Amino acid sequence: MQAQNMSDIIESYLKSILEEQRKIEIRRSEIADRFNCVPSQINYVIKTRFTPQRGYVVESKRGGGGYIRIVKAKLRPDPSSIAVLRANIPDRLREHDARIMTQQLFDANVIQRETGNAMLAAMSHNELALDDSKLEETIRARIFRAFLDSLRFEH
Repeated sequence: MQAQNMSDIIESYLKSILEEQRKIEIRRSEIADRFNCVPSQINYVIKTRFTPQRGYVVESKRGGGGYIRIVKAKLRPDPSSIAVLRANIPDRLREHDARIMTQQLFDANVIQRETGNAMLAAMSHNELALDDSKLEETIRARIFRAFLDSLRFEH
């Protein structure tokens, strides 16, 4: 069994709290003390693991009374929520992130299993088969945006 790295442990801890409540407020220094790491490690985890593409909204306030608020967003199958998701698709999209977002759409009953599987197949590295990873990620992002556009107009 492979040992988890510190980022995975911090992510798991925060997600376990979010399973019980939809929103948490943390202080970066308190979490860093809890895991005996530097505060920038907490920033890294939040910036890379709690993104809109993964279904999270992050707000922060700096200063002495500062906090980081993480909210687990609920995706609603209406055109405006699809538009918000679309607006947050980066110019380049990794296959892993496309899988996560497609799973979220399925979990929220926005798409059926067959639709999700077709999208995953169309965006897979095997199907795109490009040697240039940046170009592949750019094309994947365009495909995903087009997919979301088609969902907005089905309702």
